[in-house]
Amino acid sequence: MNTKGTATALLGGLMEPLGRCLTTASAHEILALRADDSSRRRVEELADKCNSGTLSPEERAEYQLCVEVGDFVALLQAKARRYLSGAHTAT
Repeated sequence: MNTKGTATALLGGLMEPLGRCLTTASAHEILALRADDSSRRRVEELADKCNSGTLSPEERAEYQLCVEVGDFVALLQAKARRYLSGAHTAT
C-alpha cells in the first residue's frame, strides 16, 4: 500500500471543504500563523538530533508529527494565498 499517496489523497479531501470556508479575513489569519518561540526551538532541537542520528523513537514520532503539522499549515497557507489572489471559484 502506498501510505504517502493515501495520506496525500486524504489530506486533499480534507482541504477542499476548508478551502470553501475561506473569507478574506480568515485567509489573512491563516497566512499570519506562526509557531511560538518554544515550539520553534523544540523543532530545531529535534531537527538537529535527526540530522545527527540521535533521535529516540519517541522523539522521532514527535518530530514526524511536527513535520506533518507544518506540511498541513503550509497547504492551508497555499490555499489562503490562492484565495486572496482571486484564483478561487464561487460555489
